Amino acid sequence: MAKIKNKACKICKLIYEGDKCTNCGSKEFTDSYKGKIHVMNHKKSEIAKNININTNGQFAIKTR
Repeated sequence: MAKIKNKACKICKLIYEGDKCTNCGSKEFTDSYKGKIHVMNHKKSEIAKNININTNGQFAIKTR
């Protein structure tokens, strides 16, 4: 069974599968990223506020 490769959006850093980012709609992505952050409640998360994340999901910490 083939493993599905996740992509990280170069604009908002959301990690997703598919043709375009489900958060911002961008088609600019990278397969190479470092670290992940899981945001469960962006309204209460101090980390999400500090790195300007305004939605819940899985995000890359650094994209290349």
